[in-house]
Amino acid sequence: MISTSASTVPARRLVRDALLDAAAVLLPVRCAGCSVPDRSICSACLRSLVPQERSRTVAGVTVCSGLDYDDVPRAVLLSFKDAGRVDAAPALASALRSAVVAASAGEQVVPVLIPSTRSAWRRRGYHPTGMILSRSRVLVPPLWRALRLTRQTSDQAGLSSSEREHNREGSVVASARVAGRRCLLVDDIVTTGATLAEATRAITAAGGVVVGAATIAQTPRRR
Repeated sequence: MISTSASTVPARRLVRDALLDAAAVLLPVRCAGCSVPDRSICSACLRSLVPQERSRTVAGVTVCSGLDYDDVPRAVLLSFKDAGRVDAAPALASALRSAVVAASAGEQVVPVLIPSTRSAWRRRGYHPTGMILSRSRVLVPPLWRALRLTRQTSDQAGLSSSEREHNREGSVVASARVAGRRCLLVDDIVTTGATLAEATRAITAAGGVVVGAATIAQTPRRR
């Protein structure tokens, strides 16, 4: 079972995250969702970020998400990931916490983060999902760096389902530390599920078991 309280994270990560938050507070801000001035997240947008769990199945694994990746959640996530709006992390944490609790379904599991590409890490200087998870009051700490990329993949945005699958295929390897562990994959957004499917393959190959996955948001399914 995954309980929720203050997360156990490395001290240096807490210091770095605190500095990023302080910088965001000192700079003039607009709402990350609708650009209203002088609000990190305005009250109207906060209401749009109240989690409402939804799920889908990817490669035989149930993926629970806290939000739909549309409208306000999409704007806030993009601001957080691509515009340096780390002050939006606390508003997104409740959605991820809700998804993690739903996906664990009362089991004793260890969270495993989907790794960032090298270019994304250089651009941001932090792992977006890891930062939000550290604020989500999940007691069980993630198994840091349990997954790593064996090659640098292309940005998934704009790729078709088959292109996404090919882009991720064989790109992830799991640490031997996952052997015998019941793992919960954690990512920011699920679209086609190609990344989660590849991570599931890698953990299974290393002797671990993926019992589910949790994401902040899922892209709405298009007919």
